[in-house]
Amino acid sequence: MTDPSITAGDAEDTKTDTADTGRTGMFAGDDPFVIAQTWLSEAEKAEVNDPNAMALATVDPQGLPNVRMVLLKGIEADAFVFYTNYGSAKAQEIDTAGMAAFVLHWKSLRRQIRVRGHVTREEGPAADAYFASRSLQSRLGAWASRQSQPLASRAALMAEVARQTVKRGPKPARPPFWGGYRIVPVEIEFWADGAFRLHDRFRWRRQTPGSRWSVSRLNP
Repeated sequence: MTDPSITAGDAEDTKTDTADTGRTGMFAGDDPFVIAQTWLSEAEKAEVNDPNAMALATVDPQGLPNVRMVLLKGIEADAFVFYTNYGSAKAQEIDTAGMAAFVLHWKSLRRQIRVRGHVTREEGPAADAYFASRSLQSRLGAWASRQSQPLASRAALMAEVARQTVKRGPKPARPPFWGGYRIVPVEIEFWADGAFRLHDRFRWRRQTPGSRWSVSRLNP
C-alpha cells in the first residue's frame, strides 16, 4: 500500500527491492503490512488467548531497556497501533526516545514478527473511536488508574473507580491523558520455525518511513 501523502513522482521510491530471496508461501508479497495482517488473522484462529499480544520494548533516559506486554489494536497501511495511558512509564519513555520495538510471537503457528521504528501519538478521532468501543468498566478504569504510579491498596483503586463512575456517568469521554501510539517501522522481520533450528527469517528494512523497502534473508 502506498502512503497517500507520497506524490506520484516519489512512488517508485516506496516500492520493494524485488531481489530474489526465496520468499514463497507465507512469506510471499510486496507489502509487509499485508503479510503481518495475514499472519495475525491466522493467529486469531489458532491462539487460545490474545493473539494480538505483543512484547513492547522501550528504553529509559539512562539507556536501561524496559519491556512489557500490550495489545496491538491496529495494522494500518504504514503503521502498527496500540493504546495506553500517556502517564505510564512506557509512554514517557516513548515520548522521550521517539522510538520503540516489539515482537509478536505465536506458539500455535511457531512464528514471530519483530518490528523496530519511530513512534508518534494517535490522539484524534481514531483514539476517540477506539476508546468508545471499550467496555464501560474499562473506560472508567482508564479514568481511575494513574498507570505506573505507586498505589496504596487495591481498595483505594476500587474507591477511585466508584468515584469516577459517579462523576463520568454511562458515557465517559476519552481522558486527555489516554490515547494511542503509531509505530512506523524502519525494520520488520518475519520468522518461522524450521526443522533442526534452521529457521526462515526475512528482514524488511528501509532508511526512513515512506522510503523503499529492501528485503534480505537472514541466517537462522
